[in-house]
Amino acid sequence: MEQQRNGCPREYTIAAMRHDTRVTRAISTQETLTFHGLGGVGHRDARGYRRGMHVLVTGGAGFVGSAVVARLVERGHRVRVLDALLPAVHPETTCGPPGAEFRLGDVRDATVVESALDGVDVVCHQAAMVGLGLDLEDAPDYVGCNDLGTAVLLSAMARKRVTDLVLAGSMVVYGEGRYLCSRHGAVAPGPRARADLDAGRFEPPCPHCGRPLISALVGEDAPLDPRNVYAASKVAQEHLAAAWARASGGRALVLRYHNVYGPGMPKDTPYAGVASLFRSALARGEAPRVFEDGAQRRDFVHVTDVAGANMAAIDAVGELPEGSVRRYNVGSGTVRTIGEMAAALAGAWGGPAPVVTGEYRLGDVRHITADSARLRRELGWRARTPFEEGVRAFAREPLRGE
Repeated sequence: MEQQRNGCPREYTIAAMRHDTRVTRAISTQETLTFHGLGGVGHRDARGYRRGMHVLVTGGAGFVGSAVVARLVERGHRVRVLDALLPAVHPETTCGPPGAEFRLGDVRDATVVESALDGVDVVCHQAAMVGLGLDLEDAPDYVGCNDLGTAVLLSAMARKRVTDLVLAGSMVVYGEGRYLCSRHGAVAPGPRARADLDAGRFEPPCPHCGRPLISALVGEDAPLDPRNVYAASKVAQEHLAAAWARASGGRALVLRYHNVYGPGMPKDTPYAGVASLFRSALARGEAPRVFEDGAQRRDFVHVTDVAGANMAAIDAVGELPEGSVRRYNVGSGTVRTIGEMAAALAGAWGGPAPVVTGEYRLGDVRHITADSARLRRELGWRARTPFEEGVRAFAREPLRGE
């Protein structure tokens, strides 16, 4: 491990490896490198990418998971997919993505999970129940799928001595994100009151003086403040991964996804993202319905870029110190409003203009936008799909179930 000037250990990141003299030499000779003493399995090619690994992708038939699997197969890894094919998101799916071994099974089933871990080097844990859902009746399902499922997986990984984990996290762990007050600086507004939302007062005020706030980018070290059941379950997933890493000597890399969109999103379900809801409405010939006033700020990131972030994470997780966890935001770096997404999709589809309804969901946050500088700096990743280009393509591409 390299040392920082203050004596603290610094991860030997993929970005750093590409400046290694061994890599520079290999680029000119096209040789394949095998690194010893740097952690991880498999070998690295001339660009510093890990190859030849056996990767288990839980939820690998899903929206993000299938995109990750496609990239892994393209890179030449051996891929095994474990997916329960739950009807809510897989109404017509009967098999896994091409190029991968598929096992039908639930991550809450310890026997199934332990068998799926045979011979595996790295686990990419995408299986989860996502979205705000309908109401508190969904709470047992969120906790069961996300937290019990993760606990069963981690317990099996400890028994099978599988030490490398990439965990699909979410920006929902931050709650309202980061805000600045002209008088009090950085502040953390509490949950928005129902009376304010009913009156159309959607912006959270400064909790100290009541002044208007400015939304700012949130970094990975921000306090966690989950505001709904789904968010609470994603926080618990991260804590479980940290406890597993400490107890087993494992390594975990958490990717906190922001608003992911793109081909393969499930249609007509409250458990998908807002982009899917807008796209589903347009396919029915209806105007997208935009809640609140449409000015909610988000970071929409294309699924192919999220798959790329997972590839960078899989490359890097083996270089982390034993027993450690590292967290990264995954966002495009471009802030858009929900109203802008609805309008861009409607324009690209050629459908009716969005309707701003003033409705709200009590568990929604007003603004949440990512600072993804750590991921760019440490793993050499960046989003490559411009918003306009991604939305135009998304308008033409089928949703899951169409």
